[in-house]
Amino acid sequence: MEVLNRLLATFAAFILIFITNSRRCILASRDMDYEYVTCGSIIKLQNTRFNSRLHSHDIRYGSGSGQQSVTAVDNTADKNSFWQIKAKQDQTCTRGQPVKCGSTIRLMHVSTRRNLHSHHFSSPLSHNQEVSCFGEDGTGDDGDHFSVLCSTTNWKRNEPVRFKHVVTEHYLTVTGDVFGRPIHGQKEVSCYATPNSSNYWKAVEGVYVKPVESSNAKS
Repeated sequence: MEVLNRLLATFAAFILIFITNSRRCILASRDMDYEYVTCGSIIKLQNTRFNSRLHSHDIRYGSGSGQQSVTAVDNTADKNSFWQIKAKQDQTCTRGQPVKCGSTIRLMHVSTRRNLHSHHFSSPLSHNQEVSCFGEDGTGDDGDHFSVLCSTTNWKRNEPVRFKHVVTEHYLTVTGDVFGRPIHGQKEVSCYATPNSSNYWKAVEGVYVKPVESSNAKS
């Protein structure tokens, strides 16, 4: 099953790169008819205050943990801003199953197959809690767990949500602080102790996996 998931993720990534490069919009969230964010989907996440997308790359922090850095970018076409929604460590979720508000998920960076992660290191610019990518081939630890905080039963696309780090109870945030070289112009992403307008996120472009229809469903 894990091999199948890897193949599907790789295939979806190639599709996304092709669509991004050709500037087609058939997979943009506004054009899809299914309203929920689902397990297995590969998406971009936009911070609603700064209109920047959650991003990573194989560049490590020069301080703190030294792990793979996580930033926010304004470029909507960057292929390094795709994340796959997965169940918490050592659990599985059904592909296409809507993500319930309050549930715990992992966000795996598609290009590097490391998980969005946080811990008690200080972030380099704001000195909040550092956010990194951690693990190998999608396997990390409980520092990869984030709760999806939303106001309905399931996480709806285009609905602003918060991601609360389970271990430290801090919120995934864009500070507005901007890096210099080698990631010039990219914004710092950190975890902040309290909820505020900088830690709302919205699901935007991506491949949204729909649930498999029951064989008993009416045509």
